[in-house]
Amino acid sequence: MNRRIVSGLLGYLTLACGAAMIPPFIFAAFEDEFRGAAAFLLSIFLCVAATFELERFGGLQEKDNVGIREGIAITGLGWLLISILGLVPYFAGGYLNLLDSLVESFSGFSGTGATVIGDVEILPRSILLWRSMSNWFGGLGIVVIFMAIAPQFGRGAMFILKAETTGPTKDRQMPRIRDNAKALFSIYVLLTTLCAIGYYLCGLEIFAAINHAMTTIATGGYGIFNGTVSEYGNAYLEYCMAFFMVVSSGSFAMYVVACRRGVGTIFRNTEFRTYLLIITVAALVVACDLIWEKGADAHWAIRAAIFHVASLSSTTGFVAHDFDTYPPLSKAFLMMTMFLGGCAGSTAGGLKVARIILLFKFVVLIVRQKLRPNLMTHVTLSGRPIDEDIVYGAAKFFFAVMMLDVLFAAVMMFDGIDFVDAISVSVSTMASVGPGFGIDGATSTYALLPSLSKFCACGFMFLSRLEIFVVLALFSPSFWQKSKNW
Repeated sequence: MNRRIVSGLLGYLTLACGAAMIPPFIFAAFEDEFRGAAAFLLSIFLCVAATFELERFGGLQEKDNVGIREGIAITGLGWLLISILGLVPYFAGGYLNLLDSLVESFSGFSGTGATVIGDVEILPRSILLWRSMSNWFGGLGIVVIFMAIAPQFGRGAMFILKAETTGPTKDRQMPRIRDNAKALFSIYVLLTTLCAIGYYLCGLEIFAAINHAMTTIATGGYGIFNGTVSEYGNAYLEYCMAFFMVVSSGSFAMYVVACRRGVGTIFRNTEFRTYLLIITVAALVVACDLIWEKGADAHWAIRAAIFHVASLSSTTGFVAHDFDTYPPLSKAFLMMTMFLGGCAGSTAGGLKVARIILLFKFVVLIVRQKLRPNLMTHVTLSGRPIDEDIVYGAAKFFFAVMMLDVLFAAVMMFDGIDFVDAISVSVSTMASVGPGFGIDGATSTYALLPSLSKFCACGFMFLSRLEIFVVLALFSPSFWQKSKNW
């Protein structure tokens, strides 16, 4: 592995992190938030200092290309480094202790949206803006956004795009990787802008509209009120949010293709159609269950069902009502949608619908081959045959998620959390949702978790955002050894 290239690009990332902190710093100064301004100024200084240190040991040359090990190292270490630097405003400003600052930063950049802050409304607006920005930068991907605006990484940049893009398939829409990243980033900015305008028209003030738009499109879910969306009680806003959360659950690569080939591309996409079918069925079941079991008003039940199915399936985690009080069947369907997540290539977390489709078709194929041993066929997705490596990769990822869910739950039970609460927190953390059920309920925060569980949550959020194997490879001893196999 070329450590010079890795160090040089990490230096660019830390510099970009410092630049991202300038708007909150200016906002704090403009709002006379002296403690917040000082915290951001210190954070910017530390980012610049880290850049100088990294550039001392590395740098990019014109003919440099990023290989697979460099791509993994830049993605994994870049996420880790930015998340650590991102905690400084919380800690330096005296708003959180060191561990809670770490959790808040990891939760923000990973798009989990789980907070340890009991009362976000007492925070200065500059810190609220930084929380939302951390969601937004982490949503599409720190390195993908950086690739869109930074100099060309070289032919090996595909390894970085593969390492950070979520889902079993990584489609390229354009020959050059940087053009790919720029197209994805352009769609990301466009959707964020449209979302902010929509929220403003629904009655939100400009600051609230911008913050919620960033966290909606990033499917992060950070809000500027303790009750997030429930503070507004605005039906139009909830429907608008549900629409943009569903849109953000679709593949951004699919939207790039749709811009070139027409909107029909979206509705021909098997994964997105399946996702829409799943959330439609789930919303109908939840609405009927609320009407039948709780005697809820039909319009309220439909509104609540649509919003929370969209929120949890997209792993955004916004809360309009306390869904932890819903009947058991409703909670079961909400947890199912939370577990599945959105589409591959979206900002949503979870397993991804594409993997579920591939695994289902793989099981059907195996059964058919048992009945007809000479049958030769392939698993397909959107009419295209899928390589066996991708199908087996989906199976390996499913197994890894299950094992990590069990492991994290076991850690929390060891730390004193009961079984049901541990399972709920584990699923919501690994799916990057944030709110769940029980101790991690709709109106609760991660502040209730013991210290060991909070620290482990950071690691599991890191694993889930980079889809496990990049992080496991990064911390494998053989990764840092010289080998001809890389």
